[in-house]
Parts: sequence; structure tokens; C-alpha cells
Amino acid sequence: MDIPAWLVAAVTTGDREQASGIREQVSAKSSDPLVVLLLGPTGSGKTALSLALAERFGGEIVSCDSVAVYRGMDTGTAKPSSEEQARVPHHLIDVTDPDQPFTAGAYSRAARAALNEIAGRGHLPIVTGGTGLYLRALTEGLFAGPERHEPLRERLRLRAQKRGSGWLHRVLARLDPPSAARIHANDTPKLIRAIEVCFASRAPMSQMLARDPLTGFRLLQIGLNPPREQLYHRLNERCAAMFAAGLVDETRRLLGRYGRVKALDSLGYRQALSVIDGTLTLDEAIAAGQQGHRNYAKRQLTWFRREAEVRWIEAFGDQPHARDAVFALVDGSIVGQANR
Repeated sequence: MDIPAWLVAAVTTGDREQASGIREQVSAKSSDPLVVLLLGPTGSGKTALSLALAERFGGEIVSCDSVAVYRGMDTGTAKPSSEEQARVPHHLIDVTDPDQPFTAGAYSRAARAALNEIAGRGHLPIVTGGTGLYLRALTEGLFAGPERHEPLRERLRLRAQKRGSGWLHRVLARLDPPSAARIHANDTPKLIRAIEVCFASRAPMSQMLARDPLTGFRLLQIGLNPPREQLYHRLNERCAAMFAAGLVDETRRLLGRYGRVKALDSLGYRQALSVIDGTLTLDEAIAAGQQGHRNYAKRQLTWFRREAEVRWIEAFGDQPHARDAVFALVDGSIVGQANR
């Protein structure tokens, strides 16, 4: 497959801004209201910390969880309990039914509206959750990608079969180095999509990804990174507790009402479906769910480690020293704003 001359030129003639997909960052004004972004892997104590922050600083919580948006999916999502939600206002929880798709773009629009409403009341918006794509859609925006081009996709697949593993990644590395650095060399669907976008848009995909960044706010990003073995122990216990609390029965009710919707492929519900289908015993499903939660935590940390300017706290969010450290960070941001 020939690479268009304009892309070759972008890579070889020194136009580094185009070749590397560097985009202009939008600087926040010191007078803009503060937003706290509390991120980290599942089970790291984000809920407890977000509640403490909200109560200390007069905040409202905006959930950033792609499953918590669905009504009726409670046991397997670790949503804040009704008592916790009564303590401070929560947003973007239970906003749609499981048979209704809820995209990252829909989340971004709803979350941005919530941030403006919260700040308009003079309260502190606290975004908390572990869905990296939702967070990126909120802060950086999403681009309207070009339509799929099946003939091109088929050519790429056939050429990759002939050239061997790694060929697609090498092509993308030439067209769009930042996207190649972000996409694994074995992730064929994403590699093909990125190359397709480069051709159709006549620009590297990395330049197209953030055309509507969040403006009008100052962002304080705080990440939780507790000790790995302790995190895994908590995840194992929490997964077992979900099944003990009736995850299989909840899944059966959802299945009867909505059918095999995509939402039921979420972690925990997928394993509960296997029990209903008879392909796993309850003990096997619990073990599979525990492994799934541990793997998910790894992926979340890998994703969030790419985020710039995260203040990492090496502890669980429900530990007093972590809470005090985060309080100090927020205090510093608020005082710094007042002194400007």
C-alpha cells in the first residue's frame, strides 16, 4: 500500500507539529473555577475520598463510570449507596436504562453541563471514577471520526497478513507517531482505524482527537495508586461480596427485562451470566470475576499513567493520611486562586 505524499512529507520534511500530532493546549485562567478530578483503579477508595472532599469543601460529585450510568445495575457496579448519595449531591448515576447505549460523547455533554451547574451554585465539582475514555472525553473532547472505508480496511488486513505482525504498527508509526505510541502493536482493529482516519482526514488521528477541550475550569487531577497486593486483596474480597449480595439474581432480573444487552457484558455481570447459562459454577465465576477485576485495575493504571499532571497518592482513598494529603492539595489550589 502506498503512503500518500502529503503524509510522507509530514514525517520526513521536518513538519514535526503535524507528524507528531502535537496540539495547542488551552490554558486555564487563574480566575476559573476549580474542578477536582479524582481518578484511579477500581477498589482504590475513590468513593470514600470523594465523599470526604465534598463534605469538607462544599462539593458535588460527578460520577465517571460507564456502568454506573445504568439504572438497575447496582450490585456489580460498586455505586455509592443510597445513604452515601444522600450525604452529598451526585450526578451521572442511574441516568438511563441498560438497553439504551450511552456513549463517551453523551457522557461528556452531560458531565460538562453538570460541571457548569455545580460551579454556578458556587460548589466544588468533584469528578470521580475509573472509566478513562469518559474522563478523556470530558477533558479533551472527542472528534467526529470519518466513516468506515471497508475497501481500505480489507486492503490493510490482507497486506498485514502478507507482511506479518507488526506491519500495521510500522505504517502507523510513520503516519502518526503519537497514535502508534498509544496503540499496542497487536491491536489490529485500532491500528486499522487509526490508519483509516489518517487517510480519510488527511491528517494524523492524534491531531483530530481533541478538538473540543474543556475550557472555563482549572483542573486538579489526583490519582490513587495503593500498594498493588493490598489492592488485589480488596478486589478479591469485593468481588466475592458482590456475588454474596445477589449479583446473579440481579443479572437474571436484568436479563429477563432487557435481554442480552451490551451492558451485561460488563465485568461481574458477564461472569454472573455464565452462572445463569451453566457454563461456570458459582465458585468458578467468582474466581473469574476476581481475576477480571485485577486485570481491569492494571489496565486502568496503565491508562491513567498517560494523563499529564496527575498528583499521585500512594495509598487508598479511605486512609486518613491520603485524605489529609488530598485536602492539602485542594486547599492549596483554592488558596492559590484567592491570592491571584
